[in-house]
Amino acid sequence: MIARNFDAILFDAGGILLLPDPTVLGPLLAYHGGDGSEAAHRRAHYSGMAAKSAAQSVESFWHEYDLAYVRSVGVFDHEIELAAAVLERTRNAYTWRWPIPESVRALQALHAVGLPMGVISNASGQIAEVLQRSGVCQVGDGPHTPVRVIIDSHVVGVSKPDPRIFEFALEHFPGADRARIAYVGDSVTMDVGGARAAGLHPILLDPYDDHVGADFARLCSLEELL
Repeated sequence: MIARNFDAILFDAGGILLLPDPTVLGPLLAYHGGDGSEAAHRRAHYSGMAAKSAAQSVESFWHEYDLAYVRSVGVFDHEIELAAAVLERTRNAYTWRWPIPESVRALQALHAVGLPMGVISNASGQIAEVLQRSGVCQVGDGPHTPVRVIIDSHVVGVSKPDPRIFEFALEHFPGADRARIAYVGDSVTMDVGGARAAGLHPILLDPYDDHVGADFARLCSLEELL
């Protein structure tokens, strides 16, 4: 799966460009016996997303994610429910701020070869500012990688998997065949399902092979697009 197969690539933000900040969640869950390392919390996010996808949970329901996350970092068995409740109350829109290093590098390289890009995220009105503040990207010229558009579900009033959210971005790619526009996300329900419904080419970021045998394209890293 390489970039030259597509006329443009759209990305989710959470799980693709940013993760819940492990420097916040590491100490939070270490109190309950969890591994506080960056590596453990990177893995935990995708464990959580796999559990959320398996449960076909809607965007607003994160209980399966929280349980899988705290189990993944090794929270004490007798504290799993408590730690999941603590995580639920702590993880919010503004903790999704830790830039994934290889994703930042991939965006820079894809821009360098002239590939049109954009971001579509189920967010809370903050995602464009967080992407810029975290050193990932911004719309148009600026200090980081430029993209054509950043769509925030709170701003436009439509959330994935509703395919209408993609239309707000597609108008910034006039003339492109939507079947040749990829959408990279980390949720089978929200991202793969939504992109398919919109007629785009879905790709799941699956760095730990949680979805072996799936009927959609998968990447271990955005750098594979290069």
